[in-house]
Amino acid sequence: MLLKRDLIWALFFGYAASLQVSITPMQGEISVGESKFFFCNVVGDVKDIDWYAPNGEKLLPNRQDIIVSRNDESSSTLTIYNAGVDSAGVYKCVARNGDQESQSTVNVKIFQKITFKDAPSPQEFNEGDDADIICDVVSSPPATIIWKHKGSNIQVAKDVRFKILSNNHLQIRGIKKTDEGPYTCEARVMTRGEIDLKIIKVIINVLPSIRTRQSEVNATADIMQSAMLACDADGFPEPTVTWGGQHNNVVLESDDKYTLNDDGSELIIKDVKKVDEGDYTCIARNKAGEKEEEVSLNVFVQPKITYLVNQTASELEDQITLTCEASGDPTPTISWSFGRRAFTEGEQASWTRPETLDGNVVVRSHARVSSLTLKYVQFTDAGPYLCTAHNSIGQDQKTMYLEVRYAPKIQGSVTVYTWEGNAANISCEVLAHPGASVVWFRDGQQLPSANATNIKIYNTPAVSYLEVSPDSQNDFGSYNCTASNVIGVESKEFLLIQADVPSAPAIERVVPYSSSAEVEFEEPDASGGVAILKYRAEWRVEGQDWTGREYDAEDGLSSITIMGLKPETSYEVKMSAINGKGEGESSPLQNFKTGPVREPSPPKLEGKLQATGNALKVNWIKQDDGGSPIKHYLIRYKAHVSVWKPEIRVPHGSDYVVLSSLDWNTEYEVYVVAENQQGKSQPGTFYFRTAAEPTAIPGNGSGLGTGAIVGILIVVFVLLLVGVDVTCYFLNKCGLLMCIAVNFCGKSGPGAKSKNIEEGKAAFKKDESKEPIVEVRTEDERTPNHERGGPTEPNETTPLTEPEPAADNTATVVDLLPPVTTNSDLVTESFSTAQNSPASESTTLTSSAATPAPAQAKTAPKASPKNDRIPQSSTPNASTPAPQPAAQSDVAPLVDLSEAKAAPSSDPKPPASAVPPSGQAMSPSNSQAAHATPQPDPIQSPAASASQNKDIQIDNLADDVFDALGKSSEASADTAAAPAQDEYDPLHIPSSISLCVRPPSPTSPLPLFS
Repeated sequence: MLLKRDLIWALFFGYAASLQVSITPMQGEISVGESKFFFCNVVGDVKDIDWYAPNGEKLLPNRQDIIVSRNDESSSTLTIYNAGVDSAGVYKCVARNGDQESQSTVNVKIFQKITFKDAPSPQEFNEGDDADIICDVVSSPPATIIWKHKGSNIQVAKDVRFKILSNNHLQIRGIKKTDEGPYTCEARVMTRGEIDLKIIKVIINVLPSIRTRQSEVNATADIMQSAMLACDADGFPEPTVTWGGQHNNVVLESDDKYTLNDDGSELIIKDVKKVDEGDYTCIARNKAGEKEEEVSLNVFVQPKITYLVNQTASELEDQITLTCEASGDPTPTISWSFGRRAFTEGEQASWTRPETLDGNVVVRSHARVSSLTLKYVQFTDAGPYLCTAHNSIGQDQKTMYLEVRYAPKIQGSVTVYTWEGNAANISCEVLAHPGASVVWFRDGQQLPSANATNIKIYNTPAVSYLEVSPDSQNDFGSYNCTASNVIGVESKEFLLIQADVPSAPAIERVVPYSSSAEVEFEEPDASGGVAILKYRAEWRVEGQDWTGREYDAEDGLSSITIMGLKPETSYEVKMSAINGKGEGESSPLQNFKTGPVREPSPPKLEGKLQATGNALKVNWIKQDDGGSPIKHYLIRYKAHVSVWKPEIRVPHGSDYVVLSSLDWNTEYEVYVVAENQQGKSQPGTFYFRTAAEPTAIPGNGSGLGTGAIVGILIVVFVLLLVGVDVTCYFLNKCGLLMCIAVNFCGKSGPGAKSKNIEEGKAAFKKDESKEPIVEVRTEDERTPNHERGGPTEPNETTPLTEPEPAADNTATVVDLLPPVTTNSDLVTESFSTAQNSPASESTTLTSSAATPAPAQAKTAPKASPKNDRIPQSSTPNASTPAPQPAAQSDVAPLVDLSEAKAAPSSDPKPPASAVPPSGQAMSPSNSQAAHATPQPDPIQSPAASASQNKDIQIDNLADDVFDALGKSSEASADTAAAPAQDEYDPLHIPSSISLCVRPPSPTSPLPLFS
């Protein structure tokens, strides 16, 4: 025993060490121009897999016509595109691993498919010529040509007029008009079993021929009736048709008496008279000649039925005769019809009973009388009979009714199954004329009876229902239905049978998995007389309690799936069937053992395209989880010729995902993989195509017209202009609204204050005895205005610049402007939607981080201490260092008399958190940041101050003073960013000096500069 096992292991390892190469398919035939691929699979450890062409050349991946691709570690694919004749030969797949080598070959054959090179359709010939029908076919090997006509092979041996030439053309000698029609040229290649055909239409050109629709036409005279004479002319080319008169063959034309249709084939004679009777000639002409045919017009009296009456018969009488009489000139023909069946004189068949051929119906006519005789009358012969009298010019119809009296006939199912406590209906369907009365009996006793309280009877005109609710076995058995009328009586026995539980289903086999098993079974041999409703499966580990589940019995159900099993565990299972009566016996036990813990089975996928057309809801049905709980599902999808989209991970409890924003009219493939602790399952795949992109949105009846849309656009445009004008009014003091305010409302424009300043300056210059008061103070000096108190009225010794709150040892006089609004940094993060809705592939998170604006060296007018705040970002940016304290610079410039051009601010209220603490000096960096955007001033706006500064002209004395002071601090002032230059030179003040200029009279204040 040990030696045998060692031998088996030796063979197994020897087999595993060798390389085995196989190519699928093993041989290939390709038509010229087609493409095909071959799959090379290697069993064993392999390093290189190479393909070689028939000439021994190694195939490289960069070729266009033949592509080699490595699928995975053990397989490679050879694809031949647009195969040509030179692509044929033996291709070789070679696998190598070190010094091991194995190979396999495939023989590729290239052939030419059947191609109809020259087989025109239609092909035309003249009648009487020897026709040569062309059909040139190209194929390799050459095809066998078979000619067919009217669905049958042409037998040249039976008709000497037909001959198949050496070039496979079909020759018809002395071709006739009857030879016209489609001919089938069928090509076959026996070696490949290939077949193709071409239908060639053959047209025969012939001399004109005339067919009169009626050689004699009858008309009724003197009733304003028209008669139509018609003839159909055939030939090629299409002949022209004319009509000649009945006396001298004068060509007739359309006028008050005659009317011709477009092709001349129909001649209508209006208001037919007796004199119109005679022979008319139909003449057809074409290039080949002409043909004539005569049509006779007979003028007679329209037929009329004069006798037809209803009749009554009894079933199984010997016979009954129906009679119809009619008058007319000429003598009318009388015909009969019953339902959809029409018949003529002399017909002898059982037309009402097609299953018999005993001649039960006979029709006879003589002169103006016709009779219809029915032999052995049956109840199916009852109904309306139509008599029609017709001649060449008209007809008359009347209907009679044949009433057949017959004894009752009982129909319905003889056996009915039920069980105790379950009501059952026994149906007794009765056909009878006249109507029958129905009585039910049980053991000779009429129902319902006093003893039969569980029986009810429901009657309708055609059916009587007996409802039985069995209480015991005695209620089962025979029930009699008796129907009777004046013709006869009919009885029938019905059986009420005790239903039984179904027999046991037979378990054919059990297919176990790790945590589930599929049980295949056969339906029970006996259903117990009633339908099986459910199947019950029970399973257990040997020696433990049974676990069961019921499954609905659907049509064709032959297998069920047991879930919730343990891996590598032996189970036994049994099944039983359940009907309305109850549960039947169980099948014999079937033992099986579940598999070990492994990766899950691939989920089954179902897809439903959403209403938008470019979104798909993918549902999956969980299969065997491999004995380990599924952790999550991984979803990947891509367009047919695109790359895979980022993988989507959804929780284990999810059973669907919605893929949205897909490309229109594009094929997609979806992979869904289940993963547990053991690994990933094989992917469940689903392929679908999105809908075509809609070209237009359908109207709903309430859409706007073109005029309304144009009107809306005009209104939007006007509102936009008004918005721009209002913005220009408040920010730049310009625009149409500003013009209206100045010219019509009397409000001051942006230059009004400048004008006032000019007037004050002129007054100042006029009084030359008064000199401007100039105060120069150092940084160490302190004034009461440096305290935190509110603004005070300037006096003779108060500088016009507003002071800052007191700081430790430095009183810095500055203007604080709100910072320019910084652009936010947009951060976008795409992440897997493992814990989010399966409908999303990725989620975009957007966060903003404020970045400090570049510091501005420009100063602006200052109005109130309450606006002296340092705006800061409410959301600090981690990458931006915090502002440094005031120690970065000794002292900021106190006064700058250059133009202060303040930028408009979109946010007049800086954040409250930006207020500096009491007594803290404003650092240059903070000051510069604050100057980036102007702060609205309740006393004087920055824009107005800038405009006033631009209009100020300082007299020569003030200029000399300022120039003298500016030279001492030229170097330090140059280090700061200077504002834009104007026509007035800026004044450069030493950083340690605060300069204040004011007129001698406080009633004419100059604007503040800082």
